[in-house]
Amino acid sequence: MLAIKELRKNFGNLRALDGVSLTVERGLITGLIGPNGSGKTTLFNVVSGFYAKDGGEIRFKGKRIDSLTPDAIARRGLCRTFQIAKAPEKLTILENMLLAANAQRGENPVSALFKRHSVNKLERENLDTAMELLTMLELAHLRNEFAGNLSGGQKKLLSLGRMLMRNPDLILLDEPTAGVNPTLANELLEVIKSLQKELKRTFLIVEHNMKVIANLCEKVFVLNFGKLLAEGTPEEIQQNEQVLKAYLGGT
Repeated sequence: MLAIKELRKNFGNLRALDGVSLTVERGLITGLIGPNGSGKTTLFNVVSGFYAKDGGEIRFKGKRIDSLTPDAIARRGLCRTFQIAKAPEKLTILENMLLAANAQRGENPVSALFKRHSVNKLERENLDTAMELLTMLELAHLRNEFAGNLSGGQKKLLSLGRMLMRNPDLILLDEPTAGVNPTLANELLEVIKSLQKELKRTFLIVEHNMKVIANLCEKVFVLNFGKLLAEGTPEEIQQNEQVLKAYLGGT
């Protein structure tokens, strides 16, 4: 689904990504790990269009996306979260969900005036979808709460929900459990598992917690100093001597 080939990104004299190549297969939960500064978030930023690459290519569903803007990439079906989840704080949770929905026909003045029936039908469908997702995320009881009043973990759940309103094919999650209390983190992990199993979603996840990676991922890539250090199953990665030295503190 996602194919990255010889990807390079420089910040002045610092080479943050140095010829990284990896693939994300459809329907799998894939992990991306590495020490701080290894290039994980930079890779997310380049793939999602927030940074311009300095070399290499990125293909999503067989087509090049490395010259597209973030909104164009999102419309193609590749969406991402950020380490710090943000949402319009003066909108309710439900309003945030509806704001993210695809195909907002009511924003078109012609449709709003002359195609009111189809606009109303789509709005009802979006509302039903939003409530189904909020129920799955265990946020339905907070639907009328302002987003600014949520905890950090709840904001990450809302961020995931807003992405799902766009019905993406590939979801990039940047440290989804960082700063989240253990109970809510476990709920988030169960949601990700159910999305992959029941809705056939594909994930690429940056995460420092190896327990999370081992619990979720079928395949893991390891970055170090902007280069791909290793790839394999979580079990293989945890036994890889190079990874132990670079990332897990082995000697």
